[in-house]
Amino acid sequence: MTRSFEKTDGLTELACLRAAVHASGDIVYDWDLATDTMSWSGRTGGLFGLDDNALPSSGEMFHGRVNPEDLPDRMRALSDHFAGTEVYDCEFRVRAEAGQFQWVHDRGAVEMSSGGAPTRLRGILRLVTSRKQHEAHLEYLANFDDLTGHFNKLRLREALDHALASALRFEQPGAFLAIGIDQLGMINTAYGFEVGDAILIEFAQRLDRCLRATDVIGRPGGDRFGVVLGRSTEDDARGAAERILQAMRGTPVQIGDAKVTVTASIGVVVFPAQSKTSFDVMAKAESALLRAKSSGRDCAHLFEMDDAQRQSYREAMDIGEDVKEAMKDDRLCLAYQPVVDARTRGTSYHECLIRMIGKDGTLVPAASFIPVVEQLGLMRNIDRHTLALSLEDLEAHPDITLAINISGLTATERSWLRILISRLKGRRDLARRLIVEITETAALQDIEESARFVASLRELGCRVALDDFGAGYTTFRHLKALTVDIVKIDGSFVRDIKQCEENQMFVRNLLSLANTLGVETVAECVETADDADFLASEGVDFLQGYYFGKPEVDAEWRKGNPKSAARKADDPQAMRMFPTAGMASF
Repeated sequence: MTRSFEKTDGLTELACLRAAVHASGDIVYDWDLATDTMSWSGRTGGLFGLDDNALPSSGEMFHGRVNPEDLPDRMRALSDHFAGTEVYDCEFRVRAEAGQFQWVHDRGAVEMSSGGAPTRLRGILRLVTSRKQHEAHLEYLANFDDLTGHFNKLRLREALDHALASALRFEQPGAFLAIGIDQLGMINTAYGFEVGDAILIEFAQRLDRCLRATDVIGRPGGDRFGVVLGRSTEDDARGAAERILQAMRGTPVQIGDAKVTVTASIGVVVFPAQSKTSFDVMAKAESALLRAKSSGRDCAHLFEMDDAQRQSYREAMDIGEDVKEAMKDDRLCLAYQPVVDARTRGTSYHECLIRMIGKDGTLVPAASFIPVVEQLGLMRNIDRHTLALSLEDLEAHPDITLAINISGLTATERSWLRILISRLKGRRDLARRLIVEITETAALQDIEESARFVASLRELGCRVALDDFGAGYTTFRHLKALTVDIVKIDGSFVRDIKQCEENQMFVRNLLSLANTLGVETVAECVETADDADFLASEGVDFLQGYYFGKPEVDAEWRKGNPKSAARKADDPQAMRMFPTAGMASF
């Protein structure tokens, strides 16, 4: 050390403090402001990379090592502290002798003279480089796709919102392209997911090369990309789409020694002429993309609306307004369907399915409004409402367990998770009685993000179920990465299973996969005693379907709740579960 601390009567205590500082890895400094001299104690080599006799001996020398971008913040913090308005606590980067910068957390206190002038500052520097790097990585993941480096779904939608606002303000058209890589699932199966990832990266790079610097590129997930074209006419958008198609089909992708020819399909929407909201633009672009795929792929399709579609769209907007009013008037409620133990046939928990009470008091089946809700981008609001109602039930009825469905959009949105965390903080009694269901197809769109979401839920104490299991292409690797607690076998494989040997074989394979990982299983859409007995004999853990009970708004266990809607969902068609991907919370 260049200078030792002043000797005091408590020399032994000072030696102990020095040993403690050294063990902690922190660095203590003493800055004499009058003479501008500094002394140091602790593991200074880890910060400066200097011998003790070469450490900064003055405040001026130390500031010469502080990153110029951070120095104003430190000086401002010192000034505020000297003025007595703030504690001194700040973070900044310090340059080591080798040239690299390290983050430190600096906290200290000033001594003042009898005249009120600052004379000495003593403080502690703590290395926080690892934490800052971790925070930077989390911030990166919150904004960018980890694989390609382009915007993620949230930031892409924000960019589209900005472009829409600009188009409306300056009356300059723009366009949005929804791009899907053709047959990526087949490529993954034939060559492996590593090759699929390499193709996604190559495609992203080709997008960069054939678009303008001002165009915004994002990857919402899976095989999908989105491009926001500012100040672009319909002809401009068609030209950009054709350049993208040619960039892919023109040159095969080199994967090791093999060459893979990859094509893409594109859906085009021009705004604000065809839409004025980002959710609607993306929905219409996806619709146009599906038309391009159904037209043979490797082509672009411009969204167009005929009279029938326009009328359907007006009706959808009316339904959307009805749903908004129902949420405002507290006319959205839950129906509860029992899930029973396959061996004892006793009810283990209930699945919550969203319902709407019409203005005339009738119960509106979910199939009448959920598809429109998804199209209009209202699904997040529905999922938040479902969460609030289910938690209210769990608090009012401490003996029940509930399962709620959430959409694929919500599964990748942090705000819903933040709401759940705030409600369940310190309430593991509620968390252990809540099961969150995500659909298999939604989980597979972004397996890494889904795995993080599942891990967060389980850390709270909730259980997680993978719904519609078998409807997608879940592999052993996927199921292991997701670490869910329950898988729900898609109803299409359960109905009439006694008469269908193919379904029997499929269910046995799914059970084998689930059992290998120690995951519990639920069979959906069980409608006969024969099917129930067969599934139980095969080793399914839980059963759900009309044979054991239809979804009821006024469930027996809930009749003591004053907020219970006194209606029963007794229409079989209205209450039937629809396993369509993405139609969650109903």
